[in-house]
Amino acid sequence: MSDIQFWTFFFIILTFGLYIFIAWRSRVKETKEFYVASQGVPTIANGAAVAADWMSAASFIGMAGLIAFLGSDGSVYLMGWTGGYVLLALLLAPYLRKWGKFTVPEFVGDRYSESVRIVAAVAAIVVSFTYVVGQMNGGGIVFSRFLGLNLTWGVIVAAAIIFFYAVLGGMKGITYTQVAQYTVLIIAYLIPAVAVAQQTTGIPVPQISYGKILAELDSLSTEFGLHEFTQAFAGRDGGQIDVFLVTASLMLGTAGLPHVIIRFYTTKTVRGARYSAFWALFFISLLYLTAPAVGAFTKLNLLQGVQGATVDQLPAWIETWGATGLVTVADGVDTIETVSNNAASGADLIVNNDILVLASPEIGGLPAPIIGLMAAGGMAAAMSTAAGLLLVISSAASHDLYFRVFKKEGASESQQMLVGRVAMAAAIVIAIFAGINPPAFVAQVVAFAFGLAASTFFPILILGIFWKRANGVGATAGMLTGLVFTATYMIYTLEVFGTGSNDHILGISPEGIGAVGALVNFIVTIVVSKLTAPPSHEVQEMVESIRYPQQRKVGADV
Repeated sequence: MSDIQFWTFFFIILTFGLYIFIAWRSRVKETKEFYVASQGVPTIANGAAVAADWMSAASFIGMAGLIAFLGSDGSVYLMGWTGGYVLLALLLAPYLRKWGKFTVPEFVGDRYSESVRIVAAVAAIVVSFTYVVGQMNGGGIVFSRFLGLNLTWGVIVAAAIIFFYAVLGGMKGITYTQVAQYTVLIIAYLIPAVAVAQQTTGIPVPQISYGKILAELDSLSTEFGLHEFTQAFAGRDGGQIDVFLVTASLMLGTAGLPHVIIRFYTTKTVRGARYSAFWALFFISLLYLTAPAVGAFTKLNLLQGVQGATVDQLPAWIETWGATGLVTVADGVDTIETVSNNAASGADLIVNNDILVLASPEIGGLPAPIIGLMAAGGMAAAMSTAAGLLLVISSAASHDLYFRVFKKEGASESQQMLVGRVAMAAAIVIAIFAGINPPAFVAQVVAFAFGLAASTFFPILILGIFWKRANGVGATAGMLTGLVFTATYMIYTLEVFGTGSNDHILGISPEGIGAVGALVNFIVTIVVSKLTAPPSHEVQEMVESIRYPQQRKVGADV
């Protein structure tokens, strides 16, 4: 066993033991504990749990890798994924918490109709499943490299552990497990970043010191056939329009993601929901302000390590990561002259985006304990989000579909819990197969989920809260149109189900189509609602009541 494998085993066993212990101590028997942790989670703890739920394998593993190759255009992920929290905190979280239900489809069902609830539950399953595929793949990458497993067994092991503590503890166990996972992932992310910054620039503050290397990085990038890191609108084929649409899609998707919204149902008060969003942004910013530096430093060290090197002189990390199939050297190459992240580019060295963060300590020559800690952080990121997504799938399948549509006469607590756990098991089995063969890089797969959320949930939630005239017929038409439009375009442009032309209409990428789908949803919902009967007077009064605070008694909280 190598030093890297020893330290990886050490940190993963230590952290996984902690997660399972928390889940065991937090095991639940009631649906309110299982779905919303009895609405008793403290604000700061909920903020940390939201951050962990949010900072998935895409943020930890994939984002800095995309920034490394996209350059300044990678800022779409930073702006979109953080800007969406502003929308969420201001426009949705406090109102949905005041409504006081378990799930997003439940709110939609009460606000519009039972038919809309069914559509919303199906959409929640589709969005969450797309998202969880990225987490399964990210977990598989960690295990395949650091524990010597192939990608298939890496995904299976990651899925089994996630399923165990998600099923056992429900939202209550997931919440406090995610607090621990946030602590692990942020420490694992910052320590290598600080070490590499100190080693490269002499300034141990990566968020500001990476500016010193950008001129050299631009020069090296062009030498290896890549565009300059600092060149605007060069990393995306659609240019400025696509950058805008991807940012908008990620923002709207953030505000509409069911597994993020459900976290705000767990706070003790409406005020707690607002403050949870603030704390979540603070915790998220610690990683997001560091990601551009990690991408820049890692790319610089990568290019410097292969500059002028023959195949026999390549750094050792290329051979070890090459065993996973995520780094390849073209046949017949003597000296590395071109580098790319695109296998179809014909470059001498192909480096998958998703390995750059996990490999950054090795590329930077850091010691084995830091490499092992990075692996544990990557698993914490993948597992924390996957658990929240599985809970959404479980609640949508059991709470919003089975017991609202197929078993209307009611069910006991134990029956509801059983169906919820079976739904989780089914979801994770399917996710294993998709995680082994994802349609794109981890961060891109996650971006597709955001596009689907933007085109389905965001418009009907906003209209449901701020426009009393919106009705069930309009919401159903809008959601279905937005979902079908966005999913069709994604399948058309991607290699999914054996199809996909990769032609981007008007330069719009599949990551950016969600913003257009959201606009289509808004238009269809408004037009159809105007052409059909308005909601009942009771529903309109209910909408009015959640927008305005009730008169408070002295000493009361809201």
